[in-house]
Amino acid sequence: MTGMKPTIRRAEHMPAAAQDSHVPVAIVGGGACGLTAALLLHDLGVDCAVLERDATPTGSSALSSGFIPAPATQVQRDLGIADSPERFAADIGAKAKGRAAPHLVQAYARAIGPALDALQQRHGLQWQVLDGFLYPGHSVRRMHAVPEKTGVGLMGRLANAAAAADIPLVTDAAVRELWADDTGLVIGVGYERPDGTLEHLSCDAAILACNGFGGNAAMVRELLPEMRDALFAGHTGNDGSAVAWGRALGARLADLGGYQGHGSWAIPQGALISWALMMEGGIQVNALGRRFHDETEGYSEASVHVLAQPGGVAWNVFDAPILALARGFPDFVDAEAAGAVKHCDSVQALAAVIGCDEAALAATLAGQGPYPRPAARPLQAPFCAVKVTGALFHTQGGLDIDAQCRVLDTAGRPFPNLLAAGGAARGVSGDAVWGYLSGNGLLSAVAGGFIAAHTAAHQLRSTTGTTP
Repeated sequence: MTGMKPTIRRAEHMPAAAQDSHVPVAIVGGGACGLTAALLLHDLGVDCAVLERDATPTGSSALSSGFIPAPATQVQRDLGIADSPERFAADIGAKAKGRAAPHLVQAYARAIGPALDALQQRHGLQWQVLDGFLYPGHSVRRMHAVPEKTGVGLMGRLANAAAAADIPLVTDAAVRELWADDTGLVIGVGYERPDGTLEHLSCDAAILACNGFGGNAAMVRELLPEMRDALFAGHTGNDGSAVAWGRALGARLADLGGYQGHGSWAIPQGALISWALMMEGGIQVNALGRRFHDETEGYSEASVHVLAQPGGVAWNVFDAPILALARGFPDFVDAEAAGAVKHCDSVQALAAVIGCDEAALAATLAGQGPYPRPAARPLQAPFCAVKVTGALFHTQGGLDIDAQCRVLDTAGRPFPNLLAAGGAARGVSGDAVWGYLSGNGLLSAVAGGFIAAHTAAHQLRSTTGTTP
């Protein structure tokens, strides 16, 4: 790719050839958000095309754990788990301390269950509810995963479903241009091919399901300065295109201080270590062998705590029962195979691995210090340790949207036919790192894609009087 900048072009100058290549709905981005929107549009009888910058649809979704929180799904009901959108919304709001957008909290909490059920019933995605532990901030077991329990597995199944539905998926197509008139009506897109050529596609509506801005160092310095020096562990497609287009169109931005960090990024392997280990009694210690935060508060805010430690590193410490749990996650198995897990048969050996004072570490393991964990059993030898740092995974702020995922201008009015969800839009984590409830990223992607599809279908029916 030549790296052309995201641009807004005037509608009257759009190449005439683009009119020969037309689709009712153009979806920018082939991650979980874009593919969910495409599958639901297919169910609603609306033709669409997905434009994906990479050779295969992966994006931030493939780098995630692949776990999606949802209440009142068929799988939950089959397991006898009592949950509701209202309870889920309360958990989201509590984690964000009331600073998440109420209209989106309610909309996403109501939509995510039907979205997962539709993907299962109509497109064959099989969900299972993770058992044995609760992620921080969730009051019931509601974390759903495909059998692979990975983001790669989730994306593979969504892509296979899209292929089975004959949904056009144009890969190696990095959208660089939105063509819009003076009212903000989007009439088409221009996308760059690997050889640098531009192709165009006209449309009746556009869904931005593309990215956040975590991979754009200049935007991070400007909009998210507290993470300006953090390692970015997200997808390179998070280049801020949606923010750039929004600014050029006069869209309103919101919750730019919100993001998902993670305090458990294994180094030097570059692998995510599941926070389930912390929730089951694992601890984080710094280079001095001391705990420095309450791990049960959440892995997102843990990123800031870890980065504040000497050298910006910490060690995840756990024992054999927790190791057995961890080996149920394929990502952990891969990290262990890569050498991320150090096995120690005693406190002395563990202190040697960490490079800390044995007595200080022994005191920490005995529960001494300012962060007691009364509900957790004491860790016992043999121990395991993983060296980690804090990382920025994806931003949670972006284009302001209403409950129908319509992009809003600076006066709060919706653009005629421009929708956004997932990383392109504000999420439900508020404007700070501690507002991120586990799974909020994929919640925004899948629930947002579901809502955006219904909104686009309704808009097209209103415009044409018929279903496209």
